[in-house]
Amino acid sequence: QVQLVESGGGLVQPGGSLRLSCAASGISFSIYAMNWYRQAPGKQRDLVAAIGNGGTKTYADSVKGRFTISRDNAKNSAYLQMNNLKPEDTAIYYCNANFGKKSYWGQGTQVTVSS
Repeated sequence: QVQLVESGGGLVQPGGSLRLSCAASGISFSIYAMNWYRQAPGKQRDLVAAIGNGGTKTYADSVKGRFTISRDNAKNSAYLQMNNLKPEDTAIYYCNANFGKKSYWGQGTQVTVSS
């Protein structure tokens, strides 16, 4: 059974930081690309950051320079370090594992940026 479990969300003031974690089980983690998406109320789910199985990273323009994606294959985990958070970063953040036609999702973790 495949499971992706996100953690690390919460309420933070503008300018603050959070680190999201995604723990995977039931997959050969190292071969999967790992992605972070987010979905704000009333909006579509958008890709925030991605890291390939070789370590190549890509970011949405809105988070470049503020967010950093990483992975630890030994721990079957992916991370999203979020710095200088803004109110517009408020959303549910989802972890996604993708390999070819196989795609798995976590349940999401809420991030709220507010003073």
